[in-house]
Amino acid sequence: MKSIKNLTRFTYETAAFQGWRLSISRAGAVFTKYFSDKKHGGEKESFAAAESALASLNEILEGAKRVNGKHTAATIRKIEKILE
Repeated sequence: MKSIKNLTRFTYETAAFQGWRLSISRAGAVFTKYFSDKKHGGEKESFAAAESALASLNEILEGAKRVNGKHTAATIRKIEKILE
């Protein structure tokens, strides 16, 4: 799989989890979600789900307003809704 910024592949033989981790940090806030191969039906499918979520997050964060250098509560709620 092609490497993409903010997406990390987890494939450990001894761990119960195998899949992708989306982690993005902006304006002092860190947003993280795991996309399991088992839940999404395989490595390619979990990657596609993670990539889609990353695109949505970037779209929201690009146009987000900041107050005192921090994201507004509305922006954080939108992001958390995507990451559910």
